[in-house]
Amino acid sequence: MFSINEMPSPSSLFAAFASITASIMFFQSMLYQILPEQVREPLISFVQKLFKSHKPPTLTFVVDAGNEFVGNEVYEAAGVYLDTLRSPETKRLNVRKNPKEKGLTIRLEDGEELIDMYKGIEFQWKFVCSKQENSSSGRRIPSNSSEKRFYELSFHKIHEELSKSYIQFVLDRAKAISEEQRVLKMHTLNNAYNPYDPTNWQSINLDHPATFETLAMDQKKKDDIIDDLDRFVKRKEFYKKVGRAWKRGYLLYGPPGTGKSSLVAAMANHLKFDVYDLQLANIHRDSELRRLLLATGNRSIIVIEDIDCSVNLPDRLHGVEENKSDHHNIHDKKSAGPSLTLSGLLNFIDGIWSSCGDERIIIFTTNNKDKLDPALLRPGRMDKRIYMGYCTFEAFKQLASNYLEISGDHHHLYGEIQCLLKKTNVTPAQVAEEFLKYENADIALKEFVKFLKGEKMEGDECDSKPDENTIVMV
Repeated sequence: MFSINEMPSPSSLFAAFASITASIMFFQSMLYQILPEQVREPLISFVQKLFKSHKPPTLTFVVDAGNEFVGNEVYEAAGVYLDTLRSPETKRLNVRKNPKEKGLTIRLEDGEELIDMYKGIEFQWKFVCSKQENSSSGRRIPSNSSEKRFYELSFHKIHEELSKSYIQFVLDRAKAISEEQRVLKMHTLNNAYNPYDPTNWQSINLDHPATFETLAMDQKKKDDIIDDLDRFVKRKEFYKKVGRAWKRGYLLYGPPGTGKSSLVAAMANHLKFDVYDLQLANIHRDSELRRLLLATGNRSIIVIEDIDCSVNLPDRLHGVEENKSDHHNIHDKKSAGPSLTLSGLLNFIDGIWSSCGDERIIIFTTNNKDKLDPALLRPGRMDKRIYMGYCTFEAFKQLASNYLEISGDHHHLYGEIQCLLKKTNVTPAQVAEEFLKYENADIALKEFVKFLKGEKMEGDECDSKPDENTIVMV
């Protein structure tokens, strides 16, 4: 060991370093002058390989966005999670904001890299944006839709098993972050076909204010629906144990204006589920329906409104009706190819395709339950049927609280209104429309009493008229 007095001085260290550097440069110069090119190049290549052999072996996972049928959950999670790892060294970011978004969406831009430490092991992320080439000309296509975007996750090969634990960690962290920042979406079909997005789903923020607290419905019925929803989302392992897809079907039926759409929005806000508005009238093939449903996300509500009149399902036509079709119509059906059928719809609701997705709620709405095919109504397809009827007194009080800020039963007109509602069929939508006409609560209730009496008189007149199909004995 050297003592402090024996340690070389900084000047002597600098002189030794300069001497070594000069010797290396001299040796390199002599190497290029003495050795011929045929010997020099292989020697340099050997030295480079020698140094490279000492680099640790790495393994790289490529995480792409998925395909048109199923997205890649790891890709989406990586985008969310890596936004939390940005450092001062990050130079390029992709920033987006949809018109109705509350915040910015920030992701890595092409070529940017990030280092993450997990259990003391280094994991390196890199975002890559690769342009597809035109097969005929070999030129790169500038359109954003032709870009292939993916993440590269690199690490030492010996940590391959740990990498699986790390990816699960990323998925869990991204899920927690997304829940904190979650903005519900309303997805609907885009009629304009886009070859780069064949699923044709487009979305906007779901800003519907309906909640179970504001829903005009009897409290007992609301509590029953809430309990059913909460029980459903907690029973993942139960559904798996009994061999059933983790989904639940609801049928909402009743006259127009009774709050079916508001109930759907309240369910979405309660569960924090996105809504997919599936319009069967715009779908022409079973294969198209299957592609659209496979592109829906987990933790979602799929809504098919007015199922009784939205589409004709040809494989359920009765023989008598089929015989009425003329020769030209039959020929047109054959030439059109396979169409949307009831069996195709049922196969996704309750068949093998129903397992392609978790934590989904399927809601059918109809104004006339009796028109529905019995195949739609059996248990396992429509697990819960909810009648959305005319306005009851309990529902009326909720509407009075929402629109007129009247709480409880404390108003002198409530007794008369309660009696009139028992004898008059009015929908919650009609009640709400009447309340919107007035700002003063007392005036609104007085006018509403007049409205109910007028509706009752019209109803009595209709009841007194003989039915056109009734045979009257004289």
